[in-house]
Amino acid sequence: MRNWMGVGISMAAMFLGGPAWTKAADDPLLRPIALASSKRWLAPQAPIRLHGQTYLVGFGGLNVALIKTNAGLILIDGAVPQAVRDVEANIKALGFSIRDVKLILSTEPHFDHAGGLAALARDSGATVVASAPAAAVLRTGGIDPADPQAAWLERFPAVRRLRTVKDGEEIRLGDTVITAVATPGHTMGSMSWRWKSCEGRQCANILFGSSLNPIAADGYAFSDPAHRPVVEAFRATFAKVGAMDCDLLITAHPDPADPAKQARLRAKRVPNPFIDPTACRRYADRAAGMLDKKLAAEGETRSYSRGQ
Repeated sequence: MRNWMGVGISMAAMFLGGPAWTKAADDPLLRPIALASSKRWLAPQAPIRLHGQTYLVGFGGLNVALIKTNAGLILIDGAVPQAVRDVEANIKALGFSIRDVKLILSTEPHFDHAGGLAALARDSGATVVASAPAAAVLRTGGIDPADPQAAWLERFPAVRRLRTVKDGEEIRLGDTVITAVATPGHTMGSMSWRWKSCEGRQCANILFGSSLNPIAADGYAFSDPAHRPVVEAFRATFAKVGAMDCDLLITAHPDPADPAKQARLRAKRVPNPFIDPTACRRYADRAAGMLDKKLAAEGETRSYSRGQ
């Protein structure tokens, strides 16, 4: 295996004009979507080992995680279709092959995290694992009309090889056990993934957290009584994630502080800058604050409208 700190710059640098992009135009599973947002999400990022056998193989604005087991590799999330070749190049840069991937875990059925799943599953032969509500959307590549962001979302390639799991269910591959953690709200099928990573005798509980931010398209009000189940799901998720025993948090969209942490990690600074037992609590608290602000603003807006 190559030096995990010194791997070369990702092929993602070519994602808007290189050979991989040209070939993508001829492959229905790689056809570009969400071009404006992708310019921001797909900032090139060299792959890096975070802890133990856990790596990042994604981008500056979209995390894709890789876990090495003694029976093959596990990926978490798939970015957008046009990013697949760059994810695969990052895997190769670490000394692995896309064909070594046996499972791909999905955090949510939104195009920015699920758009590349179909191509990655095809290229690897892996099975995609998701919650039942998410799988219903992944199978069609469509849009859940009840999703708070439905009016903004884009379709993506449908995923054919799927396995569904429930909250708390354990997924085993070789010497690694990953626990499914249902975290609905952002989507009602959102799933986070938790596992233990060890470096010698020092172990860390890692969570790949689904998006928790309460974003909604114009015209959608969380304060609408019809949307109470979504708000209740958010509240339950915030409580669950906030109370979780979590030493290292990977978020579906990287935290603004992550680039500085990666720079320190690449420089072999100790202690590991990603180890933070308060990260999950702060992640949940920040999202809860965002929801509270939205509900308060919606209440003021609705009151003002009635007053007119």
